[in-house]
Amino acid sequence: MVLTVEGTRNTELAVRVLRAAFEGGDTAVIDRYVRPDYIQHNPLAPDGPDAMKAFGAAWRQQFPDAAYDELRAVSEGDLVLLHSKGVLVPGTPGLAVFDIFRFQDGRIAEHWDILQEAPQTTANGNDMFATLSRPGGGTPGQRWFTAYNKKLVSDYVDQLLVRKDLTAVDVYLGPEYHEHSPNISDGATGVRAGLGAWFEKFPQLSVVPKRAIAEGDLVAVHSHYVDTPGERGRAVIDLFRVRDGKIVEHWDGSQDVPEKAANGNTMF
Repeated sequence: MVLTVEGTRNTELAVRVLRAAFEGGDTAVIDRYVRPDYIQHNPLAPDGPDAMKAFGAAWRQQFPDAAYDELRAVSEGDLVLLHSKGVLVPGTPGLAVFDIFRFQDGRIAEHWDILQEAPQTTANGNDMFATLSRPGGGTPGQRWFTAYNKKLVSDYVDQLLVRKDLTAVDVYLGPEYHEHSPNISDGATGVRAGLGAWFEKFPQLSVVPKRAIAEGDLVAVHSHYVDTPGERGRAVIDLFRVRDGKIVEHWDGSQDVPEKAANGNTMF
C-alpha cells in the first residue's frame, strides 16, 4: 500500500501493525506502536498488545496461506479506517474487512472491526472490493471537500437509514451510482427497491450511527443496526464515495453482535 499524501503517518502505522499481527514478522512493531492500555472491540480478542500478538499468531496458525490486500484508507483526526480484502483460504471469495483505529499520542489506543464473508455472486454484479467510480484509486481525492462530503453523507444516512425516508435516494445519489453491498441491485433504482423491501419487512428497524470518518471523497459511517427491538443487532460500516455533490459509490461490511465478547467491551 503506497501512502505518500500529507497526514497519513497514522495510516501507515495502522497498516504496519496489522501486517505484524496477521502476517508475522517483527512483532516489536506492536510493542512500539500499540499502547499498553489498548482497548479492543473485536469480540474475539481480549484487550492489550500482548493479546493482539497472541490473536494474530493463532489466526496465522489456523490460516497459514491467508493473504491480505489493503484497498483504501480514510484518515481523519485521531481515527484511521482501512478497507481490506482478506483471503483466508486460496481460491475462496474472501472476507470484506474494515478496521478502525484510534490513535493517542502517536500510538494505537483503540480498535474496532467488521468481518463479512464475501459471496460468490452479488445482486448488482459488482464484487465487494473493486472501485468502479474511480478506477485505480485507493487513496481519497479532493481533500478540500472533506467537511462538505462528511456532512452530505451524514445527512443522507440520517434521512435514509435513521428516518427511513426513501426520497433521500433521489436527492443524494448520482446517476452513475455503483453499489457493492452484495444484496442490493446497482443504481439508485436498486437501492430504492432493496431498502424499501427491507424497511417494509422490518418496520421497527433502528440504525444508530456511532462515528463517521471522512477524507476527501471517501466517508465511512460506523453504525449499530437492529432489525427488531430486543435483538443484539449488527455492527455495520458503510463506506461512500462522493463526487460533485452526489454519492457515486458504496461498499459495506456487516457482522452480528455476539452475546459475549472476549474483552468485555461492546463492538461500538
